Amino acid sequence: MSSAEVPRTDPNTDPYRSIGFLQNPDGSVTRVGEFLPTSPASSDPASPIPVLSKDIPINQENNTWARVYLPRRPESADSSADKLPLVIYYHGGGFVTCTAATTYFHKLCFEIASEIPAVIVSVEYRRAPEHRLPAAYDDCEEALHWIRTAGEEWLTKYADFSKCFLMGSSAGGNIVYHVGLRAVTCVERLMPLKIQGLILHHPFFGGVERTPSEIRLANNKAFPTSVADILWDLGLPIGVDREYSNPMTAVGSRALEKVRDQGWRVLVTGCDGDPLVDRQMGVVKMLKEKGVNVIGEFSDGGFHGFEFGDDSKAKILYGVVKNFLLSL
Repeated sequence: MSSAEVPRTDPNTDPYRSIGFLQNPDGSVTRVGEFLPTSPASSDPASPIPVLSKDIPINQENNTWARVYLPRRPESADSSADKLPLVIYYHGGGFVTCTAATTYFHKLCFEIASEIPAVIVSVEYRRAPEHRLPAAYDDCEEALHWIRTAGEEWLTKYADFSKCFLMGSSAGGNIVYHVGLRAVTCVERLMPLKIQGLILHHPFFGGVERTPSEIRLANNKAFPTSVADILWDLGLPIGVDREYSNPMTAVGSRALEKVRDQGWRVLVTGCDGDPLVDRQMGVVKMLKEKGVNVIGEFSDGGFHGFEFGDDSKAKILYGVVKNFLLSL
């Protein structure tokens, strides 16, 4: 364990410490380090690994960047017919913790890039409470425009911009939803980037009233509601309640009609051991009612983000994502 990492504690015993913070006597918080390990990028062509990766700045003023993953391809694979789908990935962490380099998310992007195969761009956005929402939404939207204009060789040579998908885990799934609603209103300005679908993996949604699953699983050790409450308190704009990021508030949004009219497909994955499952299933139901082409993939048992700690479950997720991406 590096000096920058802090030991993981039981979130029901010390919810602040469990996410790498200390609560001060005056109610403020202090970030004490990353509570999950990180992994470096590896772009050495002499390495035997099946996927290369490298970090590239996006907005140096905001210290945002992207980790790009490139599956090894024959040098001849430079025609449009040989180009790979492009997945833009937003990491989780409740808007507050983790980075694009966190090992959980690095491993997921590495393996999805290899499994599909696809070019992956994992976006590092500003975190709360130093930068509260909508900073993460703004950064992740900015990343879309950076991708289409950066001229990065790994993207221009190997990624098919016309087969672009937004994917995110937990808070990243929330970001996918909100950035997707922004992006669908300006599809012409995003060209040649053409979004085909949204993938929400265990998305982190919230609201003022508790759902039955939040009550039933309030004290589970993976993601208790006490931790979710803290993350919302740290992540939302000061004085704003959780309806700010509640997807149900967009039911009457013209943007959802545009999602339908653009023919975007949406995949929502989750499990009934996650306190957030009722909200996730509610989003699927709402999108279906709006005429959006949406698929809900929910498994029995499990817990929030369980694929990150179970390779066999992760393999199933990769298969679901692959089928979704390649079923155009």
